[in-house]
Parts: sequence; structure tokens; C-alpha cells
Amino acid sequence: MSPLVLLLLRIGFLVLLWFFVLGVVYSLRADLFGVKVRKLPAEVAPAGPAPASVPAPAAPRPQSTPRTSGAATTSTVSKLVITSGPKAGLELPLGTQPMTIGRSSESGLVIRDDYTSSHHARLLLRGETWIIQDLDSTNGTFLAGARVSGAPAPISIGDAIKVGATTFELRA
Repeated sequence: MSPLVLLLLRIGFLVLLWFFVLGVVYSLRADLFGVKVRKLPAEVAPAGPAPASVPAPAAPRPQSTPRTSGAATTSTVSKLVITSGPKAGLELPLGTQPMTIGRSSESGLVIRDDYTSSHHARLLLRGETWIIQDLDSTNGTFLAGARVSGAPAPISIGDAIKVGATTFELRA
């Protein structure tokens, strides 16, 4: 081999090695310090009586999932039930406050497995409908077998929600 080709191969290998090292450092930093949780554009105000003179604004309809019939509402949902995974059988009562799901100890539902991000997903009430939002997790959040990406998706009672190796659903 000519010395020029050998030099170019060495430089190419060195560049490739540095990309690998920087990827590992970035991954460790994101895992140790977490990712910044984005706020929804039209976040629901904290629970409390709304003034009678100001009507509540209509929540924008998510466009990522065409299914809206049978959506779970505050009057029909009272608990979150884990159906499979390390915490199978656990039932959590739901209020009106958002619940973060992930490995972080700050999460409302802590799931400790290798396939769950620190701040994986958020379950929240928008208007009268429960929705799930993926928080840019590595392995994704799945609602009834479809990946939730971009806009939050409305949840129907009995829909399987999969986060990492854990599956749960909303029940009355």
C-alpha cells in the first residue's frame, strides 16, 4: 500500500474513534443529568375553580392519532393499573395533576428497567381527556401498539400503554 493511502486510513480510523468516544460521553451525560422536560404549548392550569365569567379554552386536538372515540375522561377514569412488568398488579389512584413516568426518583411512576429513560413519558389531563406524551425517550412510548411521537395522544379506557418493559392501562 502506498504511504498516502495508509495515512488516510489512519486518519479516518482516528476520526471514527473520536465520534464513538463523543457519542459515549453524550450518552453518559444525558443518562446522569437527564434531559430537559419540555412544557406543552397549551398546558392545563392547576386544578382549582375557574372563574365563572371566563370560559375555559378548548384544548387543541392532537393530530398524531386519529382515534378519539371512547377517550378516557376524568369522570370515567380513577386509577392506573400496571398489567405487566416488574410492578404488575400495582394500582395508582389518579388525580388531576400530571404524572411523569420514568427511571428518575422525581417521577410519579418510577420504572427501573434498562429500556426506560429518566423522564420517559407524561400522563396528563387536558380538558376532560387523559393524554400521554412521550418526552423524547430513547425507546419510545407505545399506545395500543402504535408509537406516540410528536403531539400527545388521547387515551381510551383499556388501551395498553407500554413504557420500556412495563405495560399499564387506565381503568374506571
